[in-house]
Amino acid sequence: MTSEHKKSGLAGMTLAAVGIVYGDIGTSPLYTLKTVFDPAHGLLLSPENLLGIVSLIFWGLTLIVSLKYVTLVLRADNRGEGGIMALMALVLSSVSRLSRWHFPLMVIGVFGATLFYGDSVITPAISVLSAIEGLEVATPAFSPYVVPLTMVVLVALYSVQSHGTAGIGRYFAPIMVLWFAALAGMGVVNIIKSPAILAALNPLHAATFLMNNGFVAFVALGAVVLALTGAEALYADMGHFGKKPIRLAWFLIAFPALALNYLGQGGLLLAHPEAVTNPFYQQLGAWSVYPLVILSTMATVIASQATISGTFSMTKQAIALGFLPRMRVRHTSESEIGQIYIPAVNWLQLAVVLLAVIGFGSSENLAAAYGIAVTATMLSTTILTFFVIRYRWKMNLALCWAATGFFLIIDVNLVSATALKLFHGGWFPLLLGSILFIVMLTWKRGRQLVFQNLEKHAIPLDDFLSSLFIAPPLRVPGTAIFLRGETDGVPHALLHNLLHNKVLHERVIFLTVFMHEEPWVAPSERVRVVDLGHQCYQVNVHYGFKDEPDIPSALAQCAQQGLDFEMMETSFFIARQTIISTPGAGMMPWREHLFVTMSRNARTAADYYQIPSNRVIELGTQVEI
Repeated sequence: MTSEHKKSGLAGMTLAAVGIVYGDIGTSPLYTLKTVFDPAHGLLLSPENLLGIVSLIFWGLTLIVSLKYVTLVLRADNRGEGGIMALMALVLSSVSRLSRWHFPLMVIGVFGATLFYGDSVITPAISVLSAIEGLEVATPAFSPYVVPLTMVVLVALYSVQSHGTAGIGRYFAPIMVLWFAALAGMGVVNIIKSPAILAALNPLHAATFLMNNGFVAFVALGAVVLALTGAEALYADMGHFGKKPIRLAWFLIAFPALALNYLGQGGLLLAHPEAVTNPFYQQLGAWSVYPLVILSTMATVIASQATISGTFSMTKQAIALGFLPRMRVRHTSESEIGQIYIPAVNWLQLAVVLLAVIGFGSSENLAAAYGIAVTATMLSTTILTFFVIRYRWKMNLALCWAATGFFLIIDVNLVSATALKLFHGGWFPLLLGSILFIVMLTWKRGRQLVFQNLEKHAIPLDDFLSSLFIAPPLRVPGTAIFLRGETDGVPHALLHNLLHNKVLHERVIFLTVFMHEEPWVAPSERVRVVDLGHQCYQVNVHYGFKDEPDIPSALAQCAQQGLDFEMMETSFFIARQTIISTPGAGMMPWREHLFVTMSRNARTAADYYQIPSNRVIELGTQVEI
């Protein structure tokens, strides 16, 4: 590839990253300053306070986004993949399962992931709502229509998810580049009118504000966090774009535009304090309100789309890592494997988003609910990053503390500040996250109990085959494939088939699927075939948590190892497990019943692994936990 092609490819990926990665943080100027100086927070709008707040925002973007995420955390990739689930998988693979840190780190990772779900509900609600609220600036007559119009936009957005983003995705980058250009342009106009705001670039104003205002400054810090929402997204989307395009998009486009706009809004408020009711829409005067409403609505829809797609991606990873039951996953693009649609997640998320819009009613109210999920996820990321640096990269302990300790102090303070909003809406994402946290850990623990039960009653496969072929049963034509768990002995489906049908196929395959705590498994390492004798074979299939499980495709690879399959002569025998909750050891009764309910409604193994339904024979088996 020539250098010109590389440059054009990098430029294209950088623009695409602007369209997808920075939608959330890019729409924060819509509501951040308005929320900070909300009368409910008790912060007086004065030149000193304004300089302090704008300085806090600027240095927050510099330290937390530029230094922590773009410079440090992007290095902690799991074979090119990012996001808290990928980071947790990387940490757990670096720390021994027998280590005292293994379970606590898994809990931290899962809790951070569940808070991402809480964030993903609030992002579409607050972003679209704040955009539509611009109509109120034009005329108060639109006030009664803000919530209904927001709901219409959101329902339309979620309704098109099943068609994928391939069609509209090509417009994301140009719209977001236009959005950032508008942010920068409006900022420059107001900075020229009030150049005194440039003093906010001095971090002493931020430090002075925090020292002079005490508790009020601490409360305001919880609102300043709104300018940093979306930082986690740039890490989560690393696998789609790569580190370099994300870094270039931030430093060349997103960061300069955001910094200029926050400075510009600060300049506007220095000259016209009355604009504090909605400084974003008053940056250029009355003539610009309607065009800005249209542009900001498009930008917030794109920001919401990125969050929705991220939720689908994280759910797929959670299923593969064993934290959620199997769900129906549809691919919306023949060329892009990352473009997926999960109907159950889509409609459940829409229902909760609409509840948030109706329940909170305005972006100011939703802002109170926003920060706590974001800051807690940031804290989780910092803690996990420490363990990657220490146990994966094997760096000196003092260097590990130096690299993450500074950010840990910032994150703890931000979490503490946003925790003050717990009773003013902060409970909402925490409640959502807690429910999902319980669901995920219950499913993980339930599957462990099932495996332990099966392992306890398992008949060793080698011993069974040795005794079976002393007086072999009748062999019938064809190939039988029995799905077998990682810790199972003889598959229950084989025992049932021998007991009831008293025959054995002329060729028997024991198929085990291994899911690894890494995103991808190379095709050359996908399949391993072991000859067990008597035309019996053990086939091991390996997938990463971002790979697409496809058993027929994996079986086709067996031909390279001398094992050919004719699908019309092959039958798949699958044990359909019926989980029974029993008193005593295991989980608490309500958790066991929750696990049983999820198991009954989970997608079947045949469906999940894309096995042709007309080649599947299911045999029931009961498992007590």
